[in-house]
Formats: sequence, structure tokens, C-alpha cells
Amino acid sequence: MTLTVYNTLSGKKEPFVPLDPNRVTFYACGPTVYNYIHVGNGRSAVVFDLLYRLLKTQFSNVIFARNLTDIDDKINASAKAEGVDIKAFADTYATAYQEDMAALGNLDPTLQPRATEHIPQIIDIIERLIDRDHAYAAEGHVLFAVDSMKDYGQLSRRNIDDMLAGARVDVATYKRHPMDFVLWKPSSDDLPGWDSPWGRGRPGWHIECTAMIMAHLGDTIDIHGGGSDLIFPHHENEMAQGLCCVPDSQGYARYWVHNAMLDVEGEKMSKSLGNFTVLRDVLNEHPGEVVRLTLLSAHYRSNLNWSEQLLSQSRQTLDRLYTVLRDSQDIAAVEPADLSSLEAVQALLDDLNTPRAIAALYELTGQFFKTTDNAERARLKGELIAITGILGIAQQDPMTWFHGQQQDGLQPEAIEALIQQRQDAKKAKDFARADAIREELKQAGILIQDTREGTQWSREA
Repeated sequence: MTLTVYNTLSGKKEPFVPLDPNRVTFYACGPTVYNYIHVGNGRSAVVFDLLYRLLKTQFSNVIFARNLTDIDDKINASAKAEGVDIKAFADTYATAYQEDMAALGNLDPTLQPRATEHIPQIIDIIERLIDRDHAYAAEGHVLFAVDSMKDYGQLSRRNIDDMLAGARVDVATYKRHPMDFVLWKPSSDDLPGWDSPWGRGRPGWHIECTAMIMAHLGDTIDIHGGGSDLIFPHHENEMAQGLCCVPDSQGYARYWVHNAMLDVEGEKMSKSLGNFTVLRDVLNEHPGEVVRLTLLSAHYRSNLNWSEQLLSQSRQTLDRLYTVLRDSQDIAAVEPADLSSLEAVQALLDDLNTPRAIAALYELTGQFFKTTDNAERARLKGELIAITGILGIAQQDPMTWFHGQQQDGLQPEAIEALIQQRQDAKKAKDFARADAIREELKQAGILIQDTREGTQWSREA
């Protein structure tokens, strides 16, 4: 099967055909590092990690870049409010972001460029835009002239008149047109700044991604990803800069892929609404794989209603997967001959249809539990491992999953001793004692299950 994705630019699902199958280029917008990210940001990161993993099964060389915006007015204001050095402040939250990504099980991108490392490239692109009459300098600023571009608004399907009609902002005096956006702005002595032909200053937000893409991936990339809230103005402006800077290119990004938002009680999760949940707080309460599977449980283009119930369902699904892995530890997995023949992989190749892939995975576990034939179990185990590897779940040792890393409470040796005492009591037909031990373990947060492989135990989630 061929991978298909929904292309925001065309408004339809399309087969993915890279410009160069030997060098697939993929860029996803990372965070502005002024605080811990919320769960909605985590969804975007997990979705594009899944796309990266899937692309790697189809192509031998996938270059995936996920940036860090480490120069921004929010960073400056937050660092100033806390009375700390701006760079050190940004570095703190950049490190926190990397830790959160690791906890979610995301692979490291091929490249993780930072905006502050690309100031010369940013200045170069701005100069080229000025030379082509797509930008102008005014009062220490440089702005992109939106009316210089015939198709401005094509990604978000807006026209300039509609944008103006809906705008309720004061227009800066240095703008020729109300919708013109900043490429470069002046910096005071207490703010980060770099020398430029227009004076000491710093870049605007949109120009950073364009510069990093062109520096590392080329004038035209295959896929550009991000949250749907970035379509306008961020991605619209990015595309405008890229197309006007290199007018004879094959496009700025050929496929635009956007994930939908997270909802809380039917309302979009966002910092501005005050209903956001910090991802780090969730990761402190739930295993990263539970959070990851929850974020993948709805189709990426559908809003996901975040809830504790959904997290609990994901935990149950992972318990089921790890039960298969635990019960088949003595069986060598048989690797599937053709990944694309698997129903779950076919679902993922169909515009990342994770609900259908997870349902297919659940069906595989059901088949495993129904059969006692080791050859069949070996095949099913191999398929399960291949699918979970793409999804990035069930990647731990099953005993670690069930037994956990808990330092408090009963330790594994004490639990095993009590289980042995219970077995001895059952053999002696002292069922009251056996039941009492089960209850003692339950009160300690230990669940036990008698299986044909013996008594298995796990800690309560």
C-alpha cells in the first residue's frame, strides 16, 4: 500500500509521493520554550513521531526536523518576570521539553534546530525578500508585504479582504498594509538582539521556521506538520515567505499535515482559556505509554476529548498487550514477511487511522488468547511487535510494566513470598488462608491472576 495523507493545501487525501524517495524531508513545528508544554502540544509531537516512524518503514532515508523557538517575546517577558537570564530561561524549558518527549516515547528527530542558531540565514532571506519587493524596512522593522503576493491566503483559504473585515487590532504606523507581518524588529538594550542592515534587532516568529527549513532541508520540502491552530497566521506566512524567496521552486511544502486540538468538556484546551493541563503533571501520574496511547486513540484530524476515563481505557489496552508479551516470553516471534499486509499497518498508511489500527491490534490479542498453538502464537507475537513498534507502545519488558518501579510498599521479593504462601495454602486446601493472602495483596495495591503460566501479579494503576 501507498501512504496517503490529508493535505491541508489541497483539502483532500492524497498519495504521498516524495520529490526524492532517497531523501524524504519532513518538518514539524516544535514549541516556544517559555514554559512547560500542555497535553495538546504533546498530541502534536506524538502524531508527528508516528508519521516519522511510518515513513521510516516506507523509505530508507527520512530527514525529520523539529525546531525549538528559543527567541520570542513570551520568553523575554517570562524571564524578566522571574528575574533570570533569558538564554538560561529558554534552555531550562528546552531541556524540560526533551525530557517530556522521551517520556512519551518519541524518537529523536534527525535535526533539532534552534532559531537563535540561524540568525545569518534569517537575515539573508529577509534581504532576498526586500530585493524581490516582497518586504520593506520601516522604523527599524522589516515587514512582509502581503499584497505583493498574488495567492496570499491559499493555505488557510482566506482572502485579504475577509481577514481585514475580521481584524480587531490596532495597526502599527510603520505598516503599509494592516495585514503585513513582521520579519525583523528592533531590540532594546535589555533584550536579545543581533546586528543587521536594519539595526540591532531580532527576528519575527514566522521567518524562523522558513530559515531553518531552507538551511537544512532545502527550498522545497515534502511534508510540513503542525497543529491546526498554526494554519493561520503562522503556516500561511511561512509559505508566503518561502514561495516569494524562491519563486522558481517546486513549492515550499508539498504536503501540509495538521492535527486537531484537544478538548476538555467540549472546549478547546488552551492556555488562554485557562483549561490546559500541563503534560509533565500528567506524566507524573501516568506511565508515558498510557499518555501516548491516549493521544493516539482518536484520529489525528478529529478533536480528542481528554479525560481520566480515556487514560484508564488506554491502561487496560496496554495491560492486554503486555499480557500477550508476558505469556509468550518463551516463544520466539516470527517477523511478518510484509508489513503492509497487516490490517493495522494498512490503517496507519490510510492517513494515520489510529483508531482502526488499535482495533486491529486488539483483535490480534484476542486471537492470541484463543489459541494454544505455539506456531500461531509466534506469528501473532511477531505481528504485534511490528505494529506496536510503529505506534511506539508496549516497548518495555512486560515484567517491568506489571511490577513497576515503585520504591514504597511491598517489594517484589515480599510479593513473590506471599504468592508462594498462597499456593502452599491452596495445596493444603486452606482456602481461607489463600483468600486472606489475596486480600492482603489487594490492600497493598497488588493484583494477582491465576493463569496457565502460573500466578501473575501487577500493581494497581
